[in-house]
Amino acid sequence: MTVLPDDGLSLAAEFPDATHEQWQRLVAGVLRKSGKEVSDDAAEDALSTTLEDGLRARPLYSALDSAPDPGLPGFAPFTRGGRAEGNTLGGWDVRQRHTAADNGAVLADLENGVASLWLSVGAGGFPVSSLGPVLDGVYLDLAPVVLEAGREVEPAARELLRLYEQRGVARDVARGNLGADPLGHEARTGDDGFDFAPVAALARLCAEEYPGLRALTVDALPYHEAGGSAAQELGASLATGVAYLRELTGAGLSVEQAAAQLEFRYAATADQFLTIAKLRAARRLWARVAEVCGAPGGQVQHAVTSPVMMSRRDPWVNMLRATVATLAAGVGGAESVTVLPFDHALGLPDAFARRIARNTSTILVEESHLARVIDPAGGSWYVERLTDELAHAGWEFFQRIEREGGQAAALRSGRVGEELAATWAARSAKLAKRREPVTGVSEFPHLAERLVAREPAPEPPSGGLPRVRRDEAYENLRARSDAHLAATGTRPRIFLAALGPAAAHTARLTFASNLFQAGGIEPVTEGAFEDSGATEACLCSSDALYEEQAAEVTASLKSAGAAQVFLAGRPGQYSGVDAYVFAGCDAVAVLSATLDRMGVS
Repeated sequence: MTVLPDDGLSLAAEFPDATHEQWQRLVAGVLRKSGKEVSDDAAEDALSTTLEDGLRARPLYSALDSAPDPGLPGFAPFTRGGRAEGNTLGGWDVRQRHTAADNGAVLADLENGVASLWLSVGAGGFPVSSLGPVLDGVYLDLAPVVLEAGREVEPAARELLRLYEQRGVARDVARGNLGADPLGHEARTGDDGFDFAPVAALARLCAEEYPGLRALTVDALPYHEAGGSAAQELGASLATGVAYLRELTGAGLSVEQAAAQLEFRYAATADQFLTIAKLRAARRLWARVAEVCGAPGGQVQHAVTSPVMMSRRDPWVNMLRATVATLAAGVGGAESVTVLPFDHALGLPDAFARRIARNTSTILVEESHLARVIDPAGGSWYVERLTDELAHAGWEFFQRIEREGGQAAALRSGRVGEELAATWAARSAKLAKRREPVTGVSEFPHLAERLVAREPAPEPPSGGLPRVRRDEAYENLRARSDAHLAATGTRPRIFLAALGPAAAHTARLTFASNLFQAGGIEPVTEGAFEDSGATEACLCSSDALYEEQAAEVTASLKSAGAAQVFLAGRPGQYSGVDAYVFAGCDAVAVLSATLDRMGVS
């Protein structure tokens, strides 16, 4: 009888260790069954996923995947965190954004878990004169305030400082950020006439008299919202930070004082590993810049759940996206996290949406205990390798900007915009082909859903880099369908002709139904084509049944009045079939052309 060790866990101790080559051979065997003849490294490559910036996520990582020593939290290169204690002393700062002069909403947030306020003032927000009423009843010595005021940063900052003095807040107690970001404003608006002198004066005032206040924000969201990749977001933020260091030291601040005036803002997406790696890489890259400049290397980070990923249709799914993004931001080591409400893309959030947003962080910190461990992802071979690869890609983009003459020159020459547009074009192609699915929009849409209505939000600044959304191509299609419904009382329809038993047609029937609904086209599966109210049809079945019945059924549908007949499956030589829909086809092009033929404008 075999006696187990005392711990009862070493059940595989007598078996030899498996090798990487053995695993590859097993993978090759599985792929061979699916028709792919690959071996060795090619077998592993077949399961790899291509990411933006020339990166690839491999299916398996091990101790052989080397990455530079990330050090310890709070020490250079700060990959593992900007503070030695991480977020373990109470979690990250829950920072909520407000664009409307709603004192009740501000107080409700602060009374229910929010720790700091991000206020949009001026263009894209509420008037500077409303800052006092908005902050009425707020304990300014306890709640940090972060401003976003664009060109009106100086009057907004002076008004906030006046409120501190009026309410007796000691200068060494005030916390937050005055939000000056001239290059971010230029990226948003194309306005290159921002005078930096008042910004430098505010930075000097903060450095000398308000030790807890920062004057500048390095906002990477304009580049993310223009369709940029993670590396481009990193590179643009580095170039912006370096430009501000040059301006501030040129205005008389020491490099230590200048570096202490910067807070960096990044997008957190539902790609949790990429977000974690991006935040870790950002600290490492800024530490390198600071080292060269002779400044302290820590980077203060504010993460915001991505506006690009927020959908207008089925907005409830945004709660799930935001939860994953917030988890990634916390694990990645951001000091402050803003969760955009699930209805952010629809207008001003209501009380329920704000409540869900702030509770997202509360659950992750208090119930999931996410902040109890410093750098939870540290030591993961995948995360460490991805962090290293992303850092190199971000540094390369930063160097390209510097060769252009710096961030301002690269913005004005159009180089930054061109590179971001190229990245978004490639991503748009993946979205159109549903290689990057958007749940509730391009996948599993719900045509009968009642659209969520919200009060309009202030119009955000524009004129510079565009703002993109993952759902925009499908949203345009759905809007056409909605207009047709409003005008005629019915949606455009397509008849799905299921051939054979359920086992033969269910998979492709489901696929076709989802695809056409993503364009606002209602699928009809019951009855005959003549009674469906449709003008086009799609065959759904197995390849074997297509060989037997496709030509005959197609001819029957066309004689019944079908102007176009699709077949769900890979293109083949089926008589009478006009077009094919299949996994990987350009769904947006197919749906747009179909609506055109149906007269849906």
